[in-house]
Amino acid sequence: MRRSRIASLLFALALPLSASAAELTVSAAASLTNAFKEVAAQFEKAQPGATVRLNFAASGTLLQQMAEGAPVDVFASADQATMDKAASQNLIDAATRRDFAANSLVLITPVQDGPAIASLQDLAGDPVKRIAVGKVATVPVGRYTQQALESARLWSALEPKFVQADSVRQVLDYVSRGEVDAGFVYRTDAAVMQDKVKIALTATGHTPVTYPVAVLRESGQKDLAVKFVDFLGGAAAQEVLGRYGFGKP
Repeated sequence: MRRSRIASLLFALALPLSASAAELTVSAAASLTNAFKEVAAQFEKAQPGATVRLNFAASGTLLQQMAEGAPVDVFASADQATMDKAASQNLIDAATRRDFAANSLVLITPVQDGPAIASLQDLAGDPVKRIAVGKVATVPVGRYTQQALESARLWSALEPKFVQADSVRQVLDYVSRGEVDAGFVYRTDAAVMQDKVKIALTATGHTPVTYPVAVLRESGQKDLAVKFVDFLGGAAAQEVLGRYGFGKP
């Protein structure tokens, strides 16, 4: 009998703790991986009892997951087009949408034995056999790449050299391992592996690389999700993003 009372008491004491615990699922573009891990840790400190679960992938892949019913509270995309699609599919609360970071598109080569590239036109030369690019359908960096190369009238000519990647981090991996001669990533991604890749040039001719974030309409933690979105625009999160090379939106 005494054991039963003790067990009941312990269960009752545990209820408030369980009720106060809040888990937030944040689906974010792959290029945000390093920065968001630190931002999430800071947010958890600022919101006692909150736990942030991070899900990283190409923005288009994340959109597909959400459209298929994946339980997500916050979506952070690497481009406006994917967030526009999320809005058109009625997945996000449009009133919570805002831009929180910016980036730039760069061409990288392996540090060891990488070809000398001074311009995009050099990609058409014989020394460059394979170029890693994000898949245009699902990877924002792929669309920025296509815009830049089309502006330089090189996209069609270079297509036979393309190695398709499922995310910007996969492009980075291909180049860092020397499996391709060059690849297009964000400046922040290149900074992650400075010992293995080097920036050959900064690409132009594409739409600005800006990152929007929004709360999902079906979020079960809307109040906490709004707080996370607000936190991204605050000084603490902006300092972290700046350290990882992201610019102001």
